[in-house]
Amino acid sequence: MTAAFVAAGLGIIPGIAQAADPVPVAAGVAEAIAKASTSEGFHSPADRTIRTTLPTATEGKAKANSKTAAPQNAEAAATAQAALDAGANPALAVDVSGTSYTAHGIQLTALVTSADFALDIVIDWGDGKKDTVTAQGTYELHQSHTYDKSGEYQVQVTVTDTANAVRATNGGAFLTPGADFTPHTPTRLLDTRNGTGAAVGKVPGQGSARVKVAGNASVPAGVTAVALNVTVTETVDSGHVTVWPGAGYDRPNTSNLNYTAGRSVPNMVIVPVGEDGYVELFNGGWQPVDLIADVTGYFTRASANGYTSMAPARFVDTREGVGTARGKLASRSAFTTRIGGLQGVPQNVKAVALNVTVTEPEGPGHMTAYSGTGPVPTASNLNFVPGQTVANAVIVPVAEDGTIKIFNGAWSPTHVVVDVVGYYSPDSKAAFLPFTPFRTLDTREEAYGWPGGRFRAREYITQGFTPEAATGVEAYVLNATVTETRGTGFLSVAPSPYALPAAGEPAAPAGPRPVSSTLNWTTGDTVPNMVQASDGDHGVITFWNQGHEDADLVLDVFGVYQTK
Repeated sequence: MTAAFVAAGLGIIPGIAQAADPVPVAAGVAEAIAKASTSEGFHSPADRTIRTTLPTATEGKAKANSKTAAPQNAEAAATAQAALDAGANPALAVDVSGTSYTAHGIQLTALVTSADFALDIVIDWGDGKKDTVTAQGTYELHQSHTYDKSGEYQVQVTVTDTANAVRATNGGAFLTPGADFTPHTPTRLLDTRNGTGAAVGKVPGQGSARVKVAGNASVPAGVTAVALNVTVTETVDSGHVTVWPGAGYDRPNTSNLNYTAGRSVPNMVIVPVGEDGYVELFNGGWQPVDLIADVTGYFTRASANGYTSMAPARFVDTREGVGTARGKLASRSAFTTRIGGLQGVPQNVKAVALNVTVTEPEGPGHMTAYSGTGPVPTASNLNFVPGQTVANAVIVPVAEDGTIKIFNGAWSPTHVVVDVVGYYSPDSKAAFLPFTPFRTLDTREEAYGWPGGRFRAREYITQGFTPEAATGVEAYVLNATVTETRGTGFLSVAPSPYALPAAGEPAAPAGPRPVSSTLNWTTGDTVPNMVQASDGDHGVITFWNQGHEDADLVLDVFGVYQTK
């Protein structure tokens, strides 16, 4: 089987669905979204209410309103009369709290304390939008709102008792749980080979390297998550690398990339930043390795760029002359290709999510994707050896003219394939909501709703991701790992055009077999890659084994892009 075969699409060939039970995945996602989004909120108790007196009311109006209000019992009537005798509504106050269950949404609760008078309630959401409600006397208000962009908003509830010429105001600052993306020129934050960001020297087995993110290389102090390209190199044994926020967080049991002896392995990682502004890279192997980390963007709650997912679309294939000249990319050279304004990608995108594949390289080297303007950065996106087909997820800034560049850092030519899976723009609505990573599938184990057995050749696995409670999901951030491979092949990931069948019903058809590749493997490989996958209209993602030999598949979930 040739590398060209592996990286190309194979047409529509019937497969047999291997469907995992969707309940554990959907339940895990619902729990993760709830936990992540409710971590922010505010509460301003009633004793912080600011009362102001209005100049327009008269005692006669107050008494007229009292008759209209018609207290329902003697105690309420006495309370109302006492308020009138005092010339105001002395009990008027409001307790306000805001929480969230989504990336951009707020659930507001306002507990109004008042004598039995007519009230006008105005909710100012802090984004130029207001809601109005009328009430009578003591009242409990529940109201929801969705912000268009991430950020901090000053929420204010104003309760007006016109008859008694008094107004009560209270509120607080609400910070959306979701964060927007800002692209960053690829910049090296860590290289243990030369002491960049850490002391010179390999990271020992079962040891960690801490990487300063917040306040480093123009990354702001308020960063919530960071997009890193992590590379492990100078390996002498097998192992894995886990990236996690460090301080304030427990290291998860999931992995971001796997490696074998003698291989340099990169992978894209989106990870929350720890409370101290650092992230940690854990060497899960038993032998020391060198680690490299390049920042390509970051997430903050300042309004910036949301995310829009796409069905994977091929923009470049040097074997066919798609997107650039036909023929291998020469050594130490780059080509420019346009992304903005083509195949549904708008012109004003600020960054693009890619899957870049190198195939048929004639020598060892690395590949770098970067903005269509500016010099070649020192960072790299993927590494390869002669004859290897390797893919890696990439998030790259887009120039104002809608272009990016691909640089071949090797001293020998190679073919390049580029698939676009999504983009970041000011008009995109989905904000990133990171999770505590959790595993949804491991075909080596009879767990996670999996009935057992390997990921069969030329077949597909469908998983239901979005529960009913998780509205507005644009895409999931996953890490897919293929292991125990017995041949050459590639993995494709795409939303399913069909809903999951009910229990006992036959599996739904798979839909068209994807042309794009997410990751590629050869015999004996363990290959990871980050996937930003849409779950389509039905909350279902399909994973295709595009090889002719069985393999094992491991899926970990790291976060979600959400519009609500």
